[in-house]
Formats: sequence, structure tokens, C-alpha cells
Amino acid sequence: MSDTLAAPGGVESVDKTPALKLPVPPRSPSQPKAAPVAQDEEKRTPRSLRSWLLIALGTLLALAAVLYFSRNLLLGTPTPVYAATSSELVQTVVASGRVVSPQRVTVALQGSGRVLRVAVAEGQTVERGQLLIELDNSDARASLAQARAAVAQAQARIRQLRELSQPVAAQALAQAQATALLARKALARNRDLVTQGFISQAALDDAQRAVAVADSQVASAQAQAITNTPSGSDAALARAALAQAVAGQQLASVRLAQGQVLAPSSGVLISRTVEVGDIVQPGEALMVLAATGPDQAVQVLVQIDEKNLSKIALGQKALGSADAFASQRFDAVVAFINPGVDAARGSVEVKLNVTQPPAYLRQDMTVSIDIETARRTATVVVPTSTLEDAATDLPWVLVVRDQRAVKQFVTLGLRGDTRVELLSGIAAGEGVVPVSKTGVKAGQRVLATVTPEPPLHAQTSAKAGPPMR
Repeated sequence: MSDTLAAPGGVESVDKTPALKLPVPPRSPSQPKAAPVAQDEEKRTPRSLRSWLLIALGTLLALAAVLYFSRNLLLGTPTPVYAATSSELVQTVVASGRVVSPQRVTVALQGSGRVLRVAVAEGQTVERGQLLIELDNSDARASLAQARAAVAQAQARIRQLRELSQPVAAQALAQAQATALLARKALARNRDLVTQGFISQAALDDAQRAVAVADSQVASAQAQAITNTPSGSDAALARAALAQAVAGQQLASVRLAQGQVLAPSSGVLISRTVEVGDIVQPGEALMVLAATGPDQAVQVLVQIDEKNLSKIALGQKALGSADAFASQRFDAVVAFINPGVDAARGSVEVKLNVTQPPAYLRQDMTVSIDIETARRTATVVVPTSTLEDAATDLPWVLVVRDQRAVKQFVTLGLRGDTRVELLSGIAAGEGVVPVSKTGVKAGQRVLATVTPEPPLHAQTSAKAGPPMR
């Protein structure tokens, strides 16, 4: 018989005597249920296991927390970096300007009067010699008619000398010579008669006086004939009168022409300040004409910051775009650099020739110009945000080497708003840290993550410095 009893302290005591099986009387429903010893043992064992599990879980969480907070020391601080690239770099100076014509003609009148007709409108294309403005020229037309009449009168006077005065003078000379000859013959006869005593001395004196009068008439006729010859004074006076009349006619023609303004060259009318009926004065600007033609190139006038003057040179290529047509580009070339500097604005005037101007360009249109000032191929380039102490003699960057941030001095080349060329210190492919944005210090252990480079600026003002493309 064997009996199993619960020993104090929860230890079982086993009696190896054969157990005597006794009948178990039935328990009434009202009798309290006794707690078996075996069930207490079963409850006690899972509770101990749960405690050990909770301890193990807390230890793991503590270890994980320690590892989490010490990860930067073990693996390094996660840091975004930019990879230095070997690429082409183009430096440009960007400026805004306007379209200008190399030759602008201000149209004015030399005379005064009332405007009778304005033949063109603003924006119209005109050809050389085309009528622009016409004044009321009735007075000028009358003066021209009077001058033409004076010319005709002077011409008639020359014809009169040739057809009448010269022949009459020749006949008068011949008649005077004949009279003088007869007077000399009569004087010779009278001298013989006086010698013979047939006539008195008074008759001889009359004959001598007749000879003197005849000689005087011959001299007068000769002078008149010489005067009427083509080389004589009367002919010279007639020719002078004709020249004066012709000059008067030309003056009248000029005054009549001054009442009309013709286009001095082919071009486009930019502006006009005159209307029909206006009273205009000599020299008053009435129109502005932009000359066009094969020898007249379209130009762009820009103001360049004087700090960029050393970068600009004649012949440099440029790309331009109008604000109204930003997606369309045109080629230009630097053609003129003003030797003077605008002291008020600190800028230099630069003109660029547009070799093949697009049809949409208009006079005084605002345009943007990118002047290419330098170009590098296969050079090391990094974003400017990674550069420190750029204005000093010892610029530097933080480069990631062996999982640490290393302060590396560099030599700068071309510089722009978003890109800078490094001539020495950094090799292509190395990661550089944007110091001002990450707070990483030299010597710190880092876990580098390459990020895309910042986008390029499409356009910046020339006052802000030359941008990079």
C-alpha cells in the first residue's frame, strides 16, 4: 500500500508500502472543494518561466537601446554628400538688355509750315526715298515758278545779244567807218581848194571838225561791237544774270523740297510725333527711323557689372532669348565694349551683334543674354555649397576618406553660382560634405550617402556674378 502526502514546503514524501484502495464517498454539492496539491505545483512552474522571459526581454531592449544610441560612434553619423564629378564646365555672364538698331535716324524738317500729309505709320517698313511727311508748299511752288521765269528771261537776253545786238553793233561800226572815210576825203579836197583860194579857211576848219567827229563815232562803234561779242561785257553780264536766275531757281526748288521728307534709308519707323495739320518748326524731331539692310545688323545693348569686365572680350559667343519668347534662343557675338564705366551704376555698356535675328525681335524689346566667357572639359566640379572660406587664400572642403570627414584645402578654378572648378585637392568620385547644412566637423566619423547635386540656375543677374552651366 502507498500513500502520497504533501510534505511541508511543497516537497512530496512517498511511502513505498503498497497502497490500500479505499472507496471514495461521493461529495455533496454543498461540500467545499479541496485544492489539490498537484494543481498548485502546475501553476507555480509557468510563473517562474514567465519571470525569466520578462528579464530576458528587458535585457534585450536595454542592449538594443545602447546599440541604437551608440550607432553613430560605431558606424558613423549619416551624412549626405555630393560626389565630385569630372565634366564639362561653361562659365557665362548673364545680363538683361534691349534690342537696338546700330543706326537710328531722327527725321526733322529744315523748313517750317503746316503738315499737309503724313504718309507712313509707326511700325511700317519704308524704302529709301519713300515720302514720309509733306508740308503745305504753295508758297514754295510760287517762288519756284517765279525763279523759272527769271531763268527764261536771262536766257532770252543772251539770245537777244547773239541775234540782235551783235549784228547792229557791227553795222553801226561799218557805217561810222564809212562816214569817217568820206570826211577825210572832203578834208583833202578842201585843203586843195583853200590853197587855190576857192574857199575860205572857215570851210577848211569845218571839214577838219567833221573828220574828228567821224573818228569819234568809229571809236564808239568799235567799243559797242566789242561789248556785244561773246567775250564782251554785255555778254558777260547776260551770262551772270542767267546764272543768278538759275541759282534762284535751285533755291526755290530746295525750299520746295524741304516741304517733303523722304526716307534717307530703308528701315522701320519706330515712332512719330506729328499729325496732319500740325505747325512744325525747323529742326523739330518728328519721326525716328531704325535703318535696316544687309549692312545694318541688329544689336543687343546690355549693361555688364564692372566686376565682370575682365571676363568679357570681343568676339565671345552668346545666346539670347526674349522675355516674350523665352523658349526660343538666338546667337549673338560681342561686338563692342564701351571703354568707359558708368559711375552711377557701376556698369559697362556692351553691344552684341545678332548674326541671324529671328523675325520676332522688335526694336527696344527686352532680352536676356548669356555670354560664354570660359569653357573647361573633363574638369573636377563640385557644388559651391561644399566650399568653405571661398573668399580667402585657403579655401577648403570636407571630403569623406576612410569613413571620416577630412578637411582638404583646394585650388579654385572657374566659379559660379552653383558650380565651382577644383584644380587640385579633390579627385573625381570623392564625396564632399555641404558643411553649412550638416554640421559635420573635421575628423568626425560619418556614414556617407550620395545625394543628387543641386539644380543649376537657369538665369541669374549679371550683378550677382557669372553663373555656371
